[in-house]
Amino acid sequence: MHSRRTFLSAAALGAATLAAAPLIASAQTRPGDVLPTQGRRGTSPLPTNPAGGRKYRPTARVGLGGAPLGNNWAVVTEDDAQATLEAAWDGGMRLFDTSPWYGLGRSERRFGHVLGQKPREEYVISSKVGRLLTATKETPKVSWKEPPPFAYRYDYSAEGTRRSVEDSLQRLGIDSLDIVLVHDLSPDNGDMGERWLEYFEQARTGAFPELTKMREEGLIKAWGMGVNTPDPAMRAIEVADPDIFLLACQYSLLDHTHALEHTFPHLATRGISVIVGSPLLAGFLAGRERYLYGSQPVPPDAQQKRAKAEEIVRAHGVDLRTVALQFANAPEVVSAIVPGSRNAEQVAANIESMSVAIPAAVWSDLRAAKIITANAPVPSAA
Repeated sequence: MHSRRTFLSAAALGAATLAAAPLIASAQTRPGDVLPTQGRRGTSPLPTNPAGGRKYRPTARVGLGGAPLGNNWAVVTEDDAQATLEAAWDGGMRLFDTSPWYGLGRSERRFGHVLGQKPREEYVISSKVGRLLTATKETPKVSWKEPPPFAYRYDYSAEGTRRSVEDSLQRLGIDSLDIVLVHDLSPDNGDMGERWLEYFEQARTGAFPELTKMREEGLIKAWGMGVNTPDPAMRAIEVADPDIFLLACQYSLLDHTHALEHTFPHLATRGISVIVGSPLLAGFLAGRERYLYGSQPVPPDAQQKRAKAEEIVRAHGVDLRTVALQFANAPEVVSAIVPGSRNAEQVAANIESMSVAIPAAVWSDLRAAKIITANAPVPSAA
């Protein structure tokens, strides 16, 4: 997956690595730590999308990703989960993304515990289909910490899609979903590998037309795919009529060339928008020593590129998380970003980042250092 990433050479960035390493090394040494927000902050609300357009877009452009509340990488207590969601709501977030897969149902239940008490018409919620959960006495080996007693199986059929939506509504305790995403139907899914094309064919004749029917019936507002690689999205737009994609691991401050030159233009011509998942590279751009969702070590070239970016943004009095989040939110084809958080402090920091005025020189210096490409959209400069 990393072969398509283009980074600066180790020689060019070696000095920057040494200079910036002490600054970011202590940013997140434990799960839940927060990289402090720096820069001049305003009081404007979170950004929104204008009404109208060819296809559905959520109003909110900044939302909460639900993987951490499924106990991704570390256990989140019930109190912290509730505080996270309440902080998101109190901070103005009105877009929430979750999945049956996240914690084998735990994330959905936690989201529902809080959102079920909020006015349903005031927020947008997306969940996913593709895995069905069943109770078991032998929980399968999964990456989620302390998973509940549920097994999962893949099912992209029409019947499986309807059941998945109904199961999600039960766990969430609400009467409707706004966005439904076909989940992890991608060659990077270790359960599938090359068999992902077989599952894609099942979705082509099952999930895709069923979700289109549910949209026409008014049961959902939009559907698409939630995947970590571009190929499934490109195939889907040739055989179906999706509205919106959640693309994780594909657009960030450190890796955006392929999306800008290939994926985004194809989607834009069809009016399809993108929710950017993992805009912080699973915490890497906020100081975590992990890169996306793989088990492999952080690539050295990514370390070097982050170090140089850190040096540049600090020289202008802003922090790397803030710059990364606003960068991911800048393209016109992007309708939202959904960084994950595992506590109220992380949510508050992400919300705060969206109000920071980033000097124009930050973007010009990042371009000069080849951190971002010449054609990469950036926010309106301060």
